[in-house]
Amino acid sequence: MPFKSVPQKFNASIKEVVIGTGDAALTLGGESVLPLYSFDDPIKNPPKVGIEFSDLGPNRDLPGIAAFYAGAETIADVAKRAAEKSGASFVSLSLEGADPNGKNKSIDECVALCKEVADAVKLPLVIQGCKNIEKDGQLFVKIAEALQGKNVLLLSAREENYKAVAAGAVLAYRQKIGAESAVDINLAKQLNVLISQLGVSAGNTAVNLGSAAAGYGFEYVASTMDRVKSAALAQNDTMLQMPIITPVGSEAWSVKEAVVSEEDFPEWGPVEQRGIDMEIATAAADIAAGSNAVILRHPVSVTAIAKLVSELV
Repeated sequence: MPFKSVPQKFNASIKEVVIGTGDAALTLGGESVLPLYSFDDPIKNPPKVGIEFSDLGPNRDLPGIAAFYAGAETIADVAKRAAEKSGASFVSLSLEGADPNGKNKSIDECVALCKEVADAVKLPLVIQGCKNIEKDGQLFVKIAEALQGKNVLLLSAREENYKAVAAGAVLAYRQKIGAESAVDINLAKQLNVLISQLGVSAGNTAVNLGSAAAGYGFEYVASTMDRVKSAALAQNDTMLQMPIITPVGSEAWSVKEAVVSEEDFPEWGPVEQRGIDMEIATAAADIAAGSNAVILRHPVSVTAIAKLVSELV
């Protein structure tokens, strides 16, 4: 008996979130099928791939990274190189230097840096904070004000600072935000509800459900994303219909396989290739699980995942 495909269609869909401006603007979400199920219905906006760089500069200890960013002296130069040469759909600036337990860069310094990057590139811009909740709450409001008209996405608003970030970034200055929770569908929905109660629409909010490197408890990430997408589409849960954006680089490049020296584990091969492999494996798994956008660090990873998406969707 010949196989007859029966499309699985849903009456609900993931809300669309637009970041960036002009011809380079991109849209996250909009699909009404399960992740990568383009055989059931065309996926309007395929998953996007972004490239991340730090305000402290790229890790030039890795030969491939050093070669890619050769000649880029300022953060604006780094941003231009990332935007023009990587093949990414957007760029992401990580403000790790703002961490009070690290470099503790001032808010004014970080805002000036964000303006420099925003003026240097045409691609949409995603700005990640320093992971210090209090500092990020203050920082994102000032960045949102300084970058009015750029339509940037600020990662992330958490339960402890969402009021300041949502009110300052979206309601006051019309930017986009990411709602960050810790790999838990209930926490994700709760935060989305709280943000919506402030008057922020789903069209202004993406969701960062959290991630883990492949092999490091990633099954919890996959199952959480699966439950979120199923509830959003099959149950028409409007508080879970925001597109998902996942920072992958910080997870993939921090695990043992990506950092221990080749001298200690010669059978594992070169450090940089291990990191690339971990980043690609994690990003591919995130997309298969339901992420609408992934943020990577290595240009080789960006190229590989962008090619994967183009061939699957």
